[in-house]
Amino acid sequence: MSEKPPTKGEHTHQAILETAYTLFLEQGYAATSMRQIAGGAGLALGSIYNHFASKEAIFSELVIDRHPYQQILPVLMKTPPDDIETFIRTAAHAMVKELGKRPDFIKLMLIEMVEFNGRNMPIILKQVLPQVLPMIGKFNKDDLRSMPPFVFFRAFLGLFFSYYITELLLANTPAAMMSTNALNHFIEIFLHGVMANKEPA
Repeated sequence: MSEKPPTKGEHTHQAILETAYTLFLEQGYAATSMRQIAGGAGLALGSIYNHFASKEAIFSELVIDRHPYQQILPVLMKTPPDDIETFIRTAAHAMVKELGKRPDFIKLMLIEMVEFNGRNMPIILKQVLPQVLPMIGKFNKDDLRSMPPFVFFRAFLGLFFSYYITELLLANTPAAMMSTNALNHFIEIFLHGVMANKEPA
């Protein structure tokens, strides 16, 4: 059964989102006006309010809809959680790969942090956590230090998101260009820490 074509209202709604998305990335959230969004979408200013109550509402829908977790989670779900080391390696590479395809996402997240103080993150987490936490709960408890699953989730996101950000910032520096397999080193740090194993005296 074929999908029904979008209605005129749905088409207009999507045109608003696409226009706002382009403007937010090109000139920033604060510098973008509802008038500019309406004009770019081919609407009179008053008409845009039939679809969105405010510019903030447009951004909220964008940051939730464009979050790469929708691409990352299916990859994680295919990785058996009974082998935690394989799971972490696969998950880290999948996350960094998807972020690499989505340089726009970093800009959206910067707007989210600077302009909104992370106000939309609880909505995203409400969608993500019910899928992620049970998966973490299946790990062999003997392989993990005792910690709440949400702390594990935060540590994973924090370390590999910081890897991606520092890759963007430092990619052309001599130190970064000379280092190899940086992501694998980050994975080792996540799994085993930074202290060298020493035999007891």
